[in-house]
Amino acid sequence: MLGVAGLTILPSFRGLASSDNINMGFIGVGQQAMFLLDGFINIDGVKVVAAADVYGVKRKRFEQRVNKHYQEKGKSVDVRTYESYKDLLARQDIDAVVIAVPDHWHALIAVDALQSGKDVYLEKPLTFTIQEGKVLRKAVRKYKRILGVGSQQRSDPSFQHAVKLVQDGKIGDIEKVFAYVGAPPVPYDLPREILPVDLNWDMWLGPNPYVHYNKELNPPISVNPVENEKFWGGWRWYKEMGGGFTTDWGAHMFDIAQWGLGMDDSGPVEITPAGYQDFKYLTYKYDNGVIMTEEPFNEGKTKGVKFQGKDGWIEVSRDYFKASNKAFEPKVEKESGPYETKIPHQINFIEAVRSRKDPQVPVEIGHRSCTVCTLGNIAYDLRRPIKWNPKTEEFVDDLQADLYMHREYRQGYSLPLI
Repeated sequence: MLGVAGLTILPSFRGLASSDNINMGFIGVGQQAMFLLDGFINIDGVKVVAAADVYGVKRKRFEQRVNKHYQEKGKSVDVRTYESYKDLLARQDIDAVVIAVPDHWHALIAVDALQSGKDVYLEKPLTFTIQEGKVLRKAVRKYKRILGVGSQQRSDPSFQHAVKLVQDGKIGDIEKVFAYVGAPPVPYDLPREILPVDLNWDMWLGPNPYVHYNKELNPPISVNPVENEKFWGGWRWYKEMGGGFTTDWGAHMFDIAQWGLGMDDSGPVEITPAGYQDFKYLTYKYDNGVIMTEEPFNEGKTKGVKFQGKDGWIEVSRDYFKASNKAFEPKVEKESGPYETKIPHQINFIEAVRSRKDPQVPVEIGHRSCTVCTLGNIAYDLRRPIKWNPKTEEFVDDLQADLYMHREYRQGYSLPLI
């Protein structure tokens, strides 16, 4: 059975009216946003006009890159940057925004953007808590905006091919899924360091309880001389700010597993953490009996997915495809360059903005996949199995687990009632 999004072949961007310019703004302009910028800025009819970031040097880098791009194209664009994202959202000339901030800000900024009439391309994982995801899902439909999730593997021909084979029954009924993503988050333990003068740390924290600054959370860069990030923002590895590999890579690989299993509108019913009794790996059980484990499927510990069926198997990752039957292997030529910009995921979002139809990964799918990840971390925190009702999106008779549906925000911040 097909998932909610189905298996679609992305339409060509050619032929759409390039005169229908879409003005875009970026909220958060760190390393991931720079990859996304390289993709969106080269789509016909898209004009990048603004950015917001709490780190001054990153705003400066953004201005320089965008201005250089348009100068080389012989175009003139008035690019403005802001410290507060609210100033960017106040602009009536901006049609859509790319949100690539740390996970703890995703929900609040995205809801604000939707309320301001903007379409949204939101990085994965969708939200930091399950309750945030429910609210964001409602907001997208209430304000009738387009929201696309940065789960770009859904636009990758190799993953599409693998899922189609699985859903067409080519390897028989699925018995088990291996989805290797990596370890859960750990408590924040980095030493306090001197805060850069142009980084608004209070604004970076936003709704989060206070933690002290360390450059591992927000990698330093330079514009003169040019020096970009040497590592990914470490906030994602700590419980106070992120979900570890469980959400960072789980939002990709658990997402593909959900898609292949036809569970885009559902989810697991029982989650058991690694280390509980004789469970060696984080384990998800679905109501149809299928088991998914956060378990390596090869010696190289490739971050990817293996579908094990009664009649065969398929292994797939971003740079790897292997199957029990050689005839299953796709004839796909991989493009060079950063993964974020070598597949048509961003083009699909722009087409959705123009057509007013859902993109490849709409909010409902993003929320369900994010929920799977978050449930894993909740089981880890509780150090025991938890039961989940995917229909009602509630824990089953578990008051302790209920406390993890949301988190307490700092004073002055609250989750909107939609």
